[in-house]
Amino acid sequence: MEANPFATPSMNASAPGFLPTMQTQTTVTEFTVPSVETTVVVPETTVPSFKLVLVGDGGTGKTTFVKRHLTGEFERKYIATLGVEVHPLSFTTTRGDLRFDVWDTAGQEKFGGLRDGYYIQGQCGIIMFDVTSRITYRSVPNWHRDLERVCEGIPVVLVGNKVDIKERKVKTAQVTFHRKKNLHYVEISAKSNYNFEKPFLHLARKLVGDNHLEFAAPVALKPAEVEVDAAMLAEYERELEGLAQIPLPGEGEDDDL
Repeated sequence: MEANPFATPSMNASAPGFLPTMQTQTTVTEFTVPSVETTVVVPETTVPSFKLVLVGDGGTGKTTFVKRHLTGEFERKYIATLGVEVHPLSFTTTRGDLRFDVWDTAGQEKFGGLRDGYYIQGQCGIIMFDVTSRITYRSVPNWHRDLERVCEGIPVVLVGNKVDIKERKVKTAQVTFHRKKNLHYVEISAKSNYNFEKPFLHLARKLVGDNHLEFAAPVALKPAEVEVDAAMLAEYERELEGLAQIPLPGEGEDDDL
């Protein structure tokens, strides 16, 4: 039988000249993609700030008081249209940082009543009198009335300044206005830094709504200019604590101050 010239040759692996089947191997090449640095923009934390209106007769020590705070003195601003200096006083508390923008009259009260623009948008207030001057205490109701007229219902602290001076005319027990109006009262000595932080601490607690709030860092103050009699101040503090047990005088009974 003749061979078929069109027949397909046998695929015998042992046949001479046969190329064995090649197994294909896949090679995986790893490529390293360079990392792309991403810049995350963290927004600045806004420190809560509160407009604090500081009022009282001229010469009671308001400017001396507010200038004890070193940061506020460095960053103060002057508003020419109102004749006002604004002192930003920063405090670190157990609830975070906060700032009081203290509006100081810069002596404008000596020329009559203050403009409403001084009070508008006030969020808290300090009324200051001089314990060595009866007339400055008699003016307290007028200052309180002006505050309430424009900024009704804001937290207010009554402050008796200059308790470092022994010849005080307004005794601790004679200070009753705060009890009649449900205000907080603090006695201070601006020049000695005595009780400087207490008015701000009370206001911070009211504004934040936390009666347990404390200042978490010492306040940077100027060095004391005068020394105080520790025993005398301790006596004032005892008198102040005992005031709550004393009945309020009748209307007008403290007008002889």
